[in-house]
Amino acid sequence: MFFLMATSVGAQTKMDPARATELRSKVKAQSGSTRTITSDFTQYKHLDFLSSDIESKGKLAFKAPDQIKWEYTVPFAYSVLFKNQKLYINDGGNKSSMDLGGSTIFMQLNRLIAASIRGDMFDEAAFDIDYYTLEGHDLVHFMPKDEQFAEFIKAFHIRFGTAGEVDMLKMIEPSGDYTQIIFSNRSQNQPLSDAIFAH
Repeated sequence: MFFLMATSVGAQTKMDPARATELRSKVKAQSGSTRTITSDFTQYKHLDFLSSDIESKGKLAFKAPDQIKWEYTVPFAYSVLFKNQKLYINDGGNKSSMDLGGSTIFMQLNRLIAASIRGDMFDEAAFDIDYYTLEGHDLVHFMPKDEQFAEFIKAFHIRFGTAGEVDMLKMIEPSGDYTQIIFSNRSQNQPLSDAIFAH
């Protein structure tokens, strides 16, 4: 196990400052022009006490500025919708909702998830940021500076494709457990019906 970890870390190399500046510019341009995103995704939930990760699949729909719907289809039907400062959950037909407006942490998390989907999280006042290349991909680590928020999320790791689009998002908890989401079949700036974000 140690050898595998060392190999994985060894393949990740620090990005030079000029390349990091170029990447930031490309991602900001991509993010600034993004109005909608649809994508398939595969999610891996890693918990240290389990021998294998929990794998789920589904579809993502995003509409600027902050409407996000995660619709899980495998292994079960389940959807999570962030809209108008509220969280809506549909668990196989059992619906519930939560007002996020009263919770600074949940509002911040919602904003960060929206920003992470677009890729534009380059706020040095809010994050310590490290830039890497990994197996031909651009990889950026974002570590929250806010101590209260860092109690929930230790780091965001975002991998970018050649056009500056997000193709992998990893949210790491302080315990070391993490959620990794790999995006595929991405479509951008296509019209999205409001019905998709109905609750």
